[in-house]
Amino acid sequence: MAVLARAGAAEITDLLAALPVLPAFEHLRPPETGLVMVRGRAGGDGSAFNLGEMTVTRCAVRLGDVVGHAYVAGRDKRQAELAALVDAALQDPARRNAFIDGVIAPLAARQQAARDAEARRAAATRVDFLTMQTTR
Repeated sequence: MAVLARAGAAEITDLLAALPVLPAFEHLRPPETGLVMVRGRAGGDGSAFNLGEMTVTRCAVRLGDVVGHAYVAGRDKRQAELAALVDAALQDPARRNAFIDGVIAPLAARQQAARDAEARRAAATRVDFLTMQTTR
């Protein structure tokens, strides 16, 4: 679900086009946008505090006998709907491997490549400071 939450609707749509068409689905909760409170901790172990609010879109769909849920950051209702649909398809043993190989694995590879590229850009600006020590 983390891979789907970080992927855009266009990316998911492109990958779904190569897979067999899914049967009609039913909205249990149509895509809706709201706010959630984001909490943080100073230093990782301090007391929790309210950092601010974040926009989130959620959706729930029924695909046959299974229910798929999705929560995504932002206001993209189509992304939330597609993520919920893929979540439902992944719960079907007959479709699971096709969706992992056709949607999840390519998205995860793209996201890892983007993280690696960002790490390389950050590493290029790294400055190593050497400290000279005097020996006695």
